[in-house]
Amino acid sequence: MTEIESAVLVFVLLLASTGIGAMVRPLLPEEHKAQETVQLVQLLVGMLVTFAALVLGLLTASAKTVFDTTDNDVRSYAAAIIELDHTMRDYGAELAETRALLRAYTAAAVASTWPGETPPAGDDYPKVESSPHASGKLASRALGDMLSRGQRQVRLLEPADAYHRKLADEAATRFDQLIALRWKLIEEAHGSISYPFDRILVGWLLIIFLCFGLIAPRNALSLVTITLGALSIASAVLVILDLDTPFSGPIMVHSQPMREAFAYQSR
Repeated sequence: MTEIESAVLVFVLLLASTGIGAMVRPLLPEEHKAQETVQLVQLLVGMLVTFAALVLGLLTASAKTVFDTTDNDVRSYAAAIIELDHTMRDYGAELAETRALLRAYTAAAVASTWPGETPPAGDDYPKVESSPHASGKLASRALGDMLSRGQRQVRLLEPADAYHRKLADEAATRFDQLIALRWKLIEEAHGSISYPFDRILVGWLLIIFLCFGLIAPRNALSLVTITLGALSIASAVLVILDLDTPFSGPIMVHSQPMREAFAYQSR
């Protein structure tokens, strides 16, 4: 289920919960509609609203931290690609094929990770099939094999002098760092929100809106107010889920660092 579908589901459930409360209200005995009972329900709703607001704030902060961390890691990943390409360029013509492989990898990574954007120029890179899951695009076996092949070519180098030996060691180290960063991004694409905890929060919200249906007067203003409240909470859920999955949904990390790395390799 996508982030938008989850937010729409929450919106529908909240309105349905309010509707159930409104339908149950006329069936209650008169003693259940006493002022003391209404005040108790209002007190319970106030307590649950406080808890839900606190949890929503914590989830938003956590999701924003995940998004910012991933965005910084993408920038570090692009910088690592540039530094590796620079090292191999200094080594000389023996690594020209490996540089071309790395350039093709960068283009393929941009095209598959950000499929909604304009793909990099050229057709000399593999077209990775789109996946509904962000981690599936990042963890593509084809892209991983390209990096592994380049790493193997660097390790098979036979430097002729101390200068090239130092560059070969540096290139091998940078390849190791690049692959480690790639797997870090793959893990970050899964998000950090605990879905059982997320469902508990939705359960609290359903109880709150059920109580709204029980105590709210039956008029147009109450209906509009409750609908706007449900819409606001659904949009908050959308933002939380979208920030927690940085490579999918309307809010995604920027592709610009990777595009700049590709442009540097094309010089």
